[in-house]
Amino acid sequence: MSPDSPATAAPWATRLAWWGTAWLRGWAAPDDLLDAVIGEEATHTVAGLAALGLGGDDAAVTLMAGLARLRVEGATSFGAAYPVEGDLVGLGGPPAFNSEAVDAGQAVVASGAGVGLVPVRVGAVVTWHALPAAPRQLPDLGEADRGLRAALLAAADELASLDVARWRPEVADQLMNLRHRRSFLAPDGVPQRSVDLLSRAVQALQVVDLALEDDGGAVSLHEIQARRAALEPLARAGRHAMVAASSPEAWPPD
Repeated sequence: MSPDSPATAAPWATRLAWWGTAWLRGWAAPDDLLDAVIGEEATHTVAGLAALGLGGDDAAVTLMAGLARLRVEGATSFGAAYPVEGDLVGLGGPPAFNSEAVDAGQAVVASGAGVGLVPVRVGAVVTWHALPAAPRQLPDLGEADRGLRAALLAAADELASLDVARWRPEVADQLMNLRHRRSFLAPDGVPQRSVDLLSRAVQALQVVDLALEDDGGAVSLHEIQARRAALEPLARAGRHAMVAASSPEAWPPD
């Protein structure tokens, strides 16, 4: 999964989780939240709140208006999810919300409000669709960190044995340059450990994306399957790390 924004900005769900939580807790001003979350898009809106009984009509509202309604509803933090079929990490249901989140590849859960937000982009406008969301279980930060480190080492060893440098030299380059990562912009209150973990998780998923772009120099179905088997644990660990880094519920106490 590649970030969908400039070099200093995290993926959408993380941006909303980090900056939305910072705003709820008084660490970020509304203008800072909007600048950080909207980024290069024209605007972000929230739709579907009226259907949940949260006031207004069926029309989409501005991002700040939507978040304000969730604060009134009892939201205490926002956390991100990055699910795929078979690995609903960051989600607690119900099925309708899970399905929409899997289709989008990401979502945000407003803890305390029982609401989930799923982003849909049309042109330069991102609309966050509100749906009922149940409480979720999360990997803690330390667990996700250890899991990602172990998966990176295992994947590097396995890909080396499969001669990754021959069929995908750019993947080998990425694995050789794990210390050179993007640095993401985060508000006050986000632990530096979370920012660092997100950076490593995004890098790991970029390695997976590159390696799975095509079949490279594979000469047999067995070889293709071996590569995918080597990469799936890394992809899973990367997604779990992104969720832990982007979910205040998983962070250690101050």
